Amino acid sequence: MTDPTAVDAGRRRLAARCREVCEAPPFSIGVFAVILLNAALLGVETYSGLSVDYGPVLHLAEQFCVIAFTLEMLVRLGAHADRPKAFFRDPWNVFDLLVVSSAFVPFLRENTTLLRLLRLARVLRTARFMPQLRVLLVAVGRSLPGTVSFLFVGALILYVYAMIGWICFAGHDPQHYGSLGRAGLTLFLLMTLEGLGDAVHAGLAVSPFSILYYASYVLLASFVLVNVLIGVVLNSLEEAREMEAAEALRESAAHTADASSPPVGTGAAGAEPADALRLRIAAMRGALDDMEAQLDLPHAQAAASPGGSPPPAHASAGAL
Repeated sequence: MTDPTAVDAGRRRLAARCREVCEAPPFSIGVFAVILLNAALLGVETYSGLSVDYGPVLHLAEQFCVIAFTLEMLVRLGAHADRPKAFFRDPWNVFDLLVVSSAFVPFLRENTTLLRLLRLARVLRTARFMPQLRVLLVAVGRSLPGTVSFLFVGALILYVYAMIGWICFAGHDPQHYGSLGRAGLTLFLLMTLEGLGDAVHAGLAVSPFSILYYASYVLLASFVLVNVLIGVVLNSLEEAREMEAAEALRESAAHTADASSPPVGTGAAGAEPADALRLRIAAMRGALDDMEAQLDLPHAQAAASPGGSPPPAHASAGAL
């Protein structure tokens, strides 16, 4: 029957060794280089001449990338052998596991389009080795709820102004305002201020009050809404930085706790810390004895010299 204590000790040793490999700079640099190689292979395959002439070489390079990514994932899984739940609590670990394991799914391997999309997803794994890029991606993800609200407000403003444009300019400029769809497309392109001058001049030919229509639309759509979106993204970026710092502190605390925890097999009462405490007490007693001997030495010399007075009694003698 397998001893649970021995199994736990083996998991701890495996996790410690794999963690040392994962935290080594050559390991990260090597994985990052393989990711770049995978991206370069995808780019080379877009050229039909190169893919035909160097097909076997490209296939071998792709197999090398798959093997390298698989070994990397096995090492990362081994680093969490003592706490497997912590591996799946990290979204980046789950993403890496899905991307790497997809290369072994039979249906995906036979579908060329899906396989290339999954290979393209490997390029996003560079975020693991670039903290700033990881923070930006997390910020974009956290800004999605605010972005949805922004899109709803923008669509509402676009719809209202498109209806007003259709009512006012449909008869004079049917090419741009002949229907609700055409008016919406025209106003959507005007968000970038491209062609705004021509639109204003065409509107002034219809009515001088059209300047109010375009000025208010540009103010709301191009300035107010864009600044609101920038504020949402910046707020999400700050939250992502705080999350990254908190995660780094959590990982550091977990590693410190693992390093300071007593080895498996010590008694429930903590025999090893008790032994260490006894050793420290004995060392302190020895140091106090040495200090007491140094203090007694001048008095002994004075008593041995002619005319010397006897040393005073020490109240601390025998206290220890």
